[in-house]
Amino acid sequence: MVDYSKWKNIEISDDEDDTHPNIDTPSLFRWRHQARVERMAEMDHEKDEFKKKRQSYQARLMDVKERISKKDGNEEALKKELEKIEAEGKELDRIENDMIKKEKKTPWNVDTISKPGFEKTVINKKAGRKPDENLSEEEREQRMKQFVKENEKLCKQYGMLRKYDDSKRFLQEHLHLVGEETANYLVIWSINLEMEEKHELMAHVAHQCICMQYILELAKQLDVDPRACVASFFSKIQHCQPEYRAQFESEIEGFKGRIQKRAQEKIQEAIAQAEEEERKERLGPGGLDPADVFESLPDELKACFESRDVELLQKTIAAMPVDVAKLHMKRCVDSGLWVPNAADLEGDKKEDDDSDDAAGGEEKTDDAKSESAAKEEPIYTGVSTEDVD
Repeated sequence: MVDYSKWKNIEISDDEDDTHPNIDTPSLFRWRHQARVERMAEMDHEKDEFKKKRQSYQARLMDVKERISKKDGNEEALKKELEKIEAEGKELDRIENDMIKKEKKTPWNVDTISKPGFEKTVINKKAGRKPDENLSEEEREQRMKQFVKENEKLCKQYGMLRKYDDSKRFLQEHLHLVGEETANYLVIWSINLEMEEKHELMAHVAHQCICMQYILELAKQLDVDPRACVASFFSKIQHCQPEYRAQFESEIEGFKGRIQKRAQEKIQEAIAQAEEEERKERLGPGGLDPADVFESLPDELKACFESRDVELLQKTIAAMPVDVAKLHMKRCVDSGLWVPNAADLEGDKKEDDDSDDAAGGEEKTDDAKSESAAKEEPIYTGVSTEDVD
């Protein structure tokens, strides 16, 4: 049979309403509550003091019994001390029984009316960081290309966001973007924007890139997955100390400076590459640049090429020592400044033209042929192709 008598005596001080109209009910409730709290604190103090006395009694009892067993000291004195300690133990037992009875008679209240049947603490462990994969450079590059192909639009959307709350919400909705690939893409995008002289947009994308890098750095310090640090970072940056904010802004400025420097380097590299390609297109059959060869010619030869005066060129070549003339002419041939068989090519073309004219029923005179032959004469008269070879 269930005993319900324990429910008859419950001390309730905060929800009674049967008080006299002339009594200040809130003050009465506060006094009752304070009195109850003080009684409970006094009982807890008595329990602590009793516990200390019980521990002291146990230690002294064991010490005396051990000394008696080892016959260490006066046996009669030790026995009297043992009797005294045992009598003290009986008194402690009586006090303990009185405390138990007193506790049972104490009315229940809101603090003692119920106790948890069991307690269980669950700690949510954050996901650990993914170990670095042993990928080659080619594999990393291929993975980056695949990531950009699948997520370029989302990366640009994140890079264009302005508010921290929007960035936090966007990354939490697209957790697969939280990683090194997104940070690398934002770096490349920032460099391209700077090369296009879109400085303000570059500065904004750089800010978003630093946010991503801070998330990755926080995950590295805590040794957790970066996706678990999104909310922590944005909460911290929105309510951070001035020192942390100053460090964050300094990192952004430094990053923008590196972006500007790298953009200038890439522009110079592009210019140098274009000049190199143009130079390769100018190379003659011998692999020499005609511009370089022209600059290395003596001034008198330069004047000949600039004026395109054939007679002056012939006289200048004839006046030069043979070995010097051969050297300059070989370099001119290798660079394409002079084509040794140009007269033959023009002669073949002229013969084709003559045959076409003959088909038309017209024939050139000897004077005309002589004049044509004079015009087809090589510009470097007096120097054979054998000398060049």
